[in-house]
Formats: sequence, structure tokens, C-alpha cells
Amino acid sequence: MSTQIPSLNALRTFEVVSRHLNYHSAAIELNVSPAAVKQLVSKLEDDIGTKLLERKGQGLMLTSRGRISCADLTAAMGKMYSAVEKMRHEEEQQQLIVTVETSFATAWLVPRLVRFRADHPQINVLIDSTQQIADLNRNKVDVAIRYGVESPPDLYVRRLFDDQVFPACSPALAHGPPTIKSLDDLNQVPLIHWNMSQQEWAHRTKRWFTWKSWLTDVGAEDINTEGGLYFSDYGLAVQAAIAGQGMILASWPILAEPIESGLLVCPFRERITTDIGYDLVTTHQAHGRPEVKAFADWVITTAREK
Repeated sequence: MSTQIPSLNALRTFEVVSRHLNYHSAAIELNVSPAAVKQLVSKLEDDIGTKLLERKGQGLMLTSRGRISCADLTAAMGKMYSAVEKMRHEEEQQQLIVTVETSFATAWLVPRLVRFRADHPQINVLIDSTQQIADLNRNKVDVAIRYGVESPPDLYVRRLFDDQVFPACSPALAHGPPTIKSLDDLNQVPLIHWNMSQQEWAHRTKRWFTWKSWLTDVGAEDINTEGGLYFSDYGLAVQAAIAGQGMILASWPILAEPIESGLLVCPFRERITTDIGYDLVTTHQAHGRPEVKAFADWVITTAREK
């Protein structure tokens, strides 16, 4: 058996296959053909003199030798990618990518981002407003701001806000006619619904509210929640509420600005303060980079401002 280190390309290919356990999926990540992936894995097995993968139905499974090696190999690849990043030019290191749900980006983050840019003009911030939950250990994303999503213990996580949910509408709709004074009056106004069923993060959050679930929690189950307006984009739902087209379930601090400016009012005292909220998440490795730490510290400090 050779004592030489096998081909780096073959090792990288096996590491990708060990995660997918599928040649086709690995080929997509590596941007090569499945046949090339299979050939490289076979070459690696020949070089080290043992099988690493076995067929299991339509997929693959790791042999005992494959299982005990893949964790170390993944860690080694991660360190190698990190080393390459440190070799890049300083200008390239001063860009960071932030993934954040669209409504939070629009309502809270983006309006305040000018202050960060003024303090750190050398750092370029790319906002990736998406509903998908990025794998911070795999993707090129540096920082995530997530709502109610459980994060693995190996990540750097800091709570920004606990969520508070309550009805809100335009002043004109609240003053009527008919005047809205109690939750029973919700039967007389259109309800604005945010349809989150198609959003990936909604399936992974610990909890998200519909009108029916919110009313159940406050003990007002005799309200008709059928009908009204339905939106897949929370920003459009908010605009409809500001325009007086119905009552929306507001999330604080997402709607802090339109409420504080008087565009929306809260006609009821009933509110639900949840045990979940908005978290800043990154890897400990990324947090060690000055630009990522600067951004994370700024977001955390800004979130604590009244």
C-alpha cells in the first residue's frame, strides 16, 4: 500500500460524495459528470487499497473505512478553503454576504445600513434577501439574520429581538366607520393574511402566527378568519394595511417604523410576546474576520437601541 497522499482532486470528490451519497448530486456540486465523479472515487479506492463506498438501493452508503475518515476529511477541506480565502487580496476580504428574510431586510436592516457604511466605508455588504436557509458551513454566506430557526450549537448566535405579534391597521380604518374598539370588531373588517406555506424558512421556524392561531392564543376564537386579502410577500401585505385595505398581524420590530410614524396604529391592547425572535448567526470562523465581526457588533448594538 502506498504511503503517498492520494490526489487532492480525488479526496475532494470523495468528501463531496460522502455528504450526498449520490454520484449525480455530487457531480452537480463539483460541476463535472457523474462518470468523472465515480472514476475519481474508484481511483482513490485503488490508491489506498480499500473500498470507501458501497451500493445501497438506488444510492450509496459509506463503508466502515469511509465513515471513520469522512469527518476528518471534511474538516481538512474546510481548513484548506479557509487558507485559500486568507490568500486573497484585502479588497476581496472586505466584502461580506448577509442572508436575511425579505421583510426584515426591507423594514429594519436596509434603512439603517447607511450608518454602517458611513462607519466602515471599506466594507462592501451584499444583502441576499431570500426565504431559503443557507448552510453557513457550506455556502459563501458570511452572516444570517433568522427568525425562530434553531441553529446548530457550533454556530455563533446572538439574539437581536424577541418577537411581539399584534393587530395593526391604518388610522382611517381604525376610526371607521365602523369604529374598531375590540377584537369582536374584527368580524367587520377584512383581514390581511401572509401566506408563508411556500416559504422554506417557515417550515423550519419554531413557530409562526396565522390569524387563527393568534386569536386562539388570546382567547378570541369566535372571529371569522376566512376571506380577506392574501399575500406571499409580507412587504406587499404591509403596504395594503397602510393603504387601509385591512387589518394585519404586525411583528415588532419589523413594523416599528410605520407604527412610530403613525402610518399604522394598534387598536387593541392584546399582544403576544413570543419566546422566539430574530437572531444574528454566523460561524465562529467567519466571526474571526474583522469585517464580519464589525458588522455583527454593529447589528447587535443597533438592535439594542431604543
